[in-house]
Amino acid sequence: MSAVPTAPSGPLDALTDVAGLSVGHYAEEDLLRGVSVVLAPEGAVAGVDVRGAAPGTRETDLLGPTNLVERVHAVLLAGGSVFGLAAAEGVVAWLAARGYGFPTSHGPVPIVPAAVLYDLGVCDPARRPTPAWGAAACDAASTGAVACGSVGAGRGATTGKLPGGLPLRGGLGTASVVLGGAVTVAALVAANPAGNVADPATGRLYAEGAHPADVADLSVAGPGRSALEGAPPPVASTTIGVVATDLPLTKAEATRLAVMAHDGIARAVRPAHTWLDGDTLFALSTGRAAPPAGARRSHLLTAIGSAAADVVTRAIARAVRAADPAPGWPAWREVTRSSRRSHG
Repeated sequence: MSAVPTAPSGPLDALTDVAGLSVGHYAEEDLLRGVSVVLAPEGAVAGVDVRGAAPGTRETDLLGPTNLVERVHAVLLAGGSVFGLAAAEGVVAWLAARGYGFPTSHGPVPIVPAAVLYDLGVCDPARRPTPAWGAAACDAASTGAVACGSVGAGRGATTGKLPGGLPLRGGLGTASVVLGGAVTVAALVAANPAGNVADPATGRLYAEGAHPADVADLSVAGPGRSALEGAPPPVASTTIGVVATDLPLTKAEATRLAVMAHDGIARAVRPAHTWLDGDTLFALSTGRAAPPAGARRSHLLTAIGSAAADVVTRAIARAVRAADPAPGWPAWREVTRSSRRSHG
């Protein structure tokens, strides 16, 4: 079994193709800021890898392979910089009220790691995620299709903020793949990088290996670049997400899955993992799939790690393709429509 471009997507092409996970978003309607939650109430073995130099996180030390707790019950992704971590308290309370958590002599304690991105520059910085936002995202969670674009943690996301960059709206995206008809690997990513997601010279998305529907084939050279005039000044950044599989993993294996998945950010964003980003990926294993008979473990783990990088790349491409414009920040689809007119 290997992760190859022809491997099929899951039925929903989403993180929810991994059995045992549900996804919910919440954002106030008039605000470019929100949160997304991945629920695993029965527990999922977890790992994490932080590559950006400016992370905002919660419970990442707990996920070290040598530490006590093996399973988490949810992961929160949020806008709002460090203030967004407050929404995790709402997720904890929501799970505790339903009896989910790490068992202790005084009742279950839900384990909810979280990561935030910085979007304070795109709307009122005083309106921040609260515990109620986290609980509302839990209420909205389902195992069905996952909305992409300007939703949840990606609602205020932007890209291309470095000098000479191509400023565009970022967003939230998801993708999945089924390997050998047996093991599902999927990603949910909020893309808000300092770097570019598209080539400033052509406007084409950096998404090698992505499905054809997720990749641009249009140029924004010449007149098409007029949509980018008056680009806003740089604001802060970060790409955060969750990769998951139904293959049973140990904490050490889940950590390695997160490490390999970061290659997907590097393929889709240039430059990635900068001093201005807090790039963080969590990895979850629900253990619902049986390992293929006769598969060598090292080969199997390599295959799912490779697939994780691929679905992260596709998720970022989908996030940008589905994003809505905001004042001063054109959507990628606006730029490509302008290109069609200029080349038509």
